[in-house]
Amino acid sequence: MFDLDISKLAVIGVVALVVIGPEKLPRVARTVGALIGKAQRYVSDVKAEVNRSMELDELKKMKEQMESAARDVEGAVQTNVTDFEKDWQATAGSITNTITSNSDSDEFHVPLEYKHPKKKWRVKQSAMPQWFKAKSGVRRQALSGAARVARYRPKLAPKLK
Repeated sequence: MFDLDISKLAVIGVVALVVIGPEKLPRVARTVGALIGKAQRYVSDVKAEVNRSMELDELKKMKEQMESAARDVEGAVQTNVTDFEKDWQATAGSITNTITSNSDSDEFHVPLEYKHPKKKWRVKQSAMPQWFKAKSGVRRQALSGAARVARYRPKLAPKLK
């Protein structure tokens, strides 16, 4: 916008020094710097607000696209569900006819309720027996710090007189 070189800035500084005077120049320079900083912050806030409004418009468009896609998927699922229900009712009708016709024989058995296999999932299946631990020297109990020091303290040699 403005083409300011170092020479032009020097001329502006000399003119300001002559017009304003050396006593008031630092105070005026601070005031001008503060005003320029406020102007830059205002411009950046306006840019940020414009960017936010543009992003908001883009998000609204994206939201509308997602909603239309969701409606399309929901419609497709509804049609598939109704087709599946029709097929299921036809299949269930044929199964009930088969069950009623074969009620004398035990060829087709339909369980009426779910039975859990009753596994003992809390019991560890690969536990090592205690006698094997004792025989092989596996530590069965944890020692406290003081007990470990007492157990593994080196024996002192007897004192000679």
